[in-house]
Amino acid sequence: MQAATYHGRKDIRVEEVTEGAVGPDDVRIDITACGICGSDLHEYTAGPIFVPEGDPHPVSEEVAPIRMGHEYSGTISEVGDAVTDLAVGDAVAVNPILYCGECRQCREGNYHICDSIGFIGLSGGNGGFAESAVVDAEHAVPLGDDVPVEHGALVEPLSVGLHAVRRSGLQAGDAVAVFGSGPIGLAVIQCARVAGAGAIFVSEPRDARRERAADCGATELIDPSATDPVEYIHSHTGGGADISFEVAGVEPSFNAAVESTAPSGRTTIVSIWEEEVSTHPNDLVLGERTVTGTLAYLGGPRSDEEYGMVIDMLADGRLDPDPFITGRIDLDEIVANGFDRLIDPESDHVKILVKPEEE
Repeated sequence: MQAATYHGRKDIRVEEVTEGAVGPDDVRIDITACGICGSDLHEYTAGPIFVPEGDPHPVSEEVAPIRMGHEYSGTISEVGDAVTDLAVGDAVAVNPILYCGECRQCREGNYHICDSIGFIGLSGGNGGFAESAVVDAEHAVPLGDDVPVEHGALVEPLSVGLHAVRRSGLQAGDAVAVFGSGPIGLAVIQCARVAGAGAIFVSEPRDARRERAADCGATELIDPSATDPVEYIHSHTGGGADISFEVAGVEPSFNAAVESTAPSGRTTIVSIWEEEVSTHPNDLVLGERTVTGTLAYLGGPRSDEEYGMVIDMLADGRLDPDPFITGRIDLDEIVANGFDRLIDPESDHVKILVKPEEE
């Protein structure tokens, strides 16, 4: 079958691969859609980051080239003999977290911050930029009857947003500032709204992305190229936001996210970074501000916890997938009409779905 494989920076190829056999604990998923993620773009432009190069990944035991794609959904077409809770025909979203099961974090149930953390489609395994994928059944989370299979590809990024909001300690009525409204920024905005945020300020330089932020629940839109977001947020909140989220991954947005909060405010960093940043610790110390990191979502034996929350909210309409999807392409278009479009600074795209059978 055809799959997109990562060979190195700016080197992704669609090529023939073997489908792989289904073991007793596995399922085969015929893929409906797989989203191109910001993490994929980081690997493409500045990697390898999560992709193992040289030494095999300690969990997947694989090394580049690997099959890419970790935001995917599809329909089960084959189940292993030991699988009892999934059946052929079930629609599922894939929770891609790989973990060792032996380190302290795994023993405590924090599989998503395992000492050897990895992700299917980034660290090895059968990624979703393909016609089908064989995964351990633990990774397949049922979508139920009320979520379209295509929308299952958005469960992964929405779960990132949900986990970030839960990590932030956001309480109903809090003033929230979000720096960056790409796919994960939009996920944070929607999840903050569902969690009961008061005013939601969004700082984003691209016009089209600010418009999508409004569609997702942002109440105040700021173009940082024209307006100082820190001054604006302080002046419209009586002294600063309660909670801020950094979702752009650049130094100015990190510092602005911290400075936009009131004394005792909390900043949650959601971005994966390519470079170090410089900041002044007094911005934290003098206002007793807190900075928290967040990574992914619950995984392993807990794969269905936050995924399940997102699926329930998609099913009842509290989360809206439509503002995310800006394109659908065939697998063989993944570089020219997928990766290259998304890294174009003039592009208005947010989330492009790769659909192996798209006509």
